[in-house]
Amino acid sequence: MSFLVAGLLLFLGTHLIRVCAASWRSEQIARMGPNAWRGLYSAFALLGFALIVWGYGEARLMPTMLWVPPVWTRHLAALLTLPAFILLVAAYVPGCRIKAAIGHPMVAGTKLWALSHLLANGNLADVLLFGGFLAWAIVVFAAARRRDREAGVRYPVGPPSRDAVAVVGGIVAWAVFARFLHEPLIGVQPF
Repeated sequence: MSFLVAGLLLFLGTHLIRVCAASWRSEQIARMGPNAWRGLYSAFALLGFALIVWGYGEARLMPTMLWVPPVWTRHLAALLTLPAFILLVAAYVPGCRIKAAIGHPMVAGTKLWALSHLLANGNLADVLLFGGFLAWAIVVFAAARRRDREAGVRYPVGPPSRDAVAVVGGIVAWAVFARFLHEPLIGVQPF
């Protein structure tokens, strides 16, 4: 469990720097240059991610059950991850109305993903992992939206076909991940 906690602190902490220490971040970028900063930031984030994967896998070998979720929560989780995937894809489709409306769809999708998995899983490692990501996403989303409002950021809107690309791409990504990748990578078949 200690590797999971260390990984969460490192990964989520790295991703909170802009929110919690924006001026320090700016000083470091000015001092070392943007490429060196990105490299160091990426190295810490990747190390954190590796520790999360290792620690979560280790913690699942001897789970500490906090509650037993009802079976229907697995179905709810599968359903909630569908819009999470659509939001994830919308983050990368230029001119998408979803991005224009939400501002930061990847973080919003992370909130849905974390919440859905928190509802469907009841052991300590799940609460730490999904609860940690949910708390992080709530804080980061609020800070990013506030930053956008203060800067007067407006995301461009393109034709409706951009939204169709995001929705269809999200549905396809969700179906492929749920059907073919979730069990081999995570060890659980969602359907």
